[in-house]
Amino acid sequence: MVKELLKGNVAFAESAVRHGLQAYFGYPITPQSEALEHLSKRMIEEGRVFLQAESEVAAINMVYGAASAGVRVMTSTSGPGVSLMEEGLSYIAGSEVPVVLVDMMRGGPGLGNIQPAQSDYFQVTKSMGHGDFHPIVLAPSSVQEIIDMVGLAFDLAEKYRTIVIVAGDGSIGQMMESAELPPMQPVREKRPDWALTGKGERKEHNVITSLYLGAENLERLNLRLQAKLTEIKKNEVRWKEYQTEDAELLLVAFGTMGRIGLSVVREARKEGTKVGLLRPITLWPFPEARTYELADQVRGILVAEMNAGQMVEDVERAVKGRAPVAFHGRTGGVIPMVDEVLADLRKLDEATKA
Repeated sequence: MVKELLKGNVAFAESAVRHGLQAYFGYPITPQSEALEHLSKRMIEEGRVFLQAESEVAAINMVYGAASAGVRVMTSTSGPGVSLMEEGLSYIAGSEVPVVLVDMMRGGPGLGNIQPAQSDYFQVTKSMGHGDFHPIVLAPSSVQEIIDMVGLAFDLAEKYRTIVIVAGDGSIGQMMESAELPPMQPVREKRPDWALTGKGERKEHNVITSLYLGAENLERLNLRLQAKLTEIKKNEVRWKEYQTEDAELLLVAFGTMGRIGLSVVREARKEGTKVGLLRPITLWPFPEARTYELADQVRGILVAEMNAGQMVEDVERAVKGRAPVAFHGRTGGVIPMVDEVLADLRKLDEATKA
């Protein structure tokens, strides 16, 4: 395979094509519009379905229909678009059909701006729509990772018949890096047994719905969903570590902040401070057990995010008071600099030496 210089948005879109994407429905929104543009050409070239819907509300309902028919389907958007899609995503969760969504996060709330941010963390991990459910959430920190995670997202969505979100941010979507695309995979021809295929020769045709009249019927669905989420938490937690073996302080960061965190750790160690990095790959399920273990090893933990402090709540819950947790964040699309984070690490180091 040959590495190419690729833009993040184009890279994840082409990765989806090469992983057998059969249908894409979306609506343009910065900072991911290049993905829509790329797919508008590539899907037609491959004889597959591409449709720019009239809104994100329309797009997610088209996604719901295609997923119910058993085809490999995806959409992509940014924070305001995710907000509009949430009702449809809840229907999808209640219907247990596999869907992949790429969210290139930008500054908010409201229309905000088009600068990169991580302020959709609560939205994608906690409040993806009404009802008791969680999507699987993957957080890439490079163009290569978002290429690879799109393929993983399709596999996980179909394995568990659930929603998988690839949560990048505007900087990952807009940056250009050397990366390797996967080989072209054949489009899946056989529909899954549960899909809507028409009655045909069957005595009974499949029904897909999120409407369960009667409390007991709906509770049975919820119990099944909770059992599935328990299985996902057991098998699909992912993270990466850097120099945690002898760490006395721990930096926790995801996505673009995870990249910055590597530089922070290197600079801190040049100063003689033993800092390690924990970078969650799955924002849900969160790597709670590993975070808890590291809390026993270190004197303190600094969480760095491009928001006002969202993942820090999951870190605090995982740590259970075993180590002090500090926070460094910038909002509105401002990307924290290495020196800023390093300054807060120095403060944490001094505060925990006593």
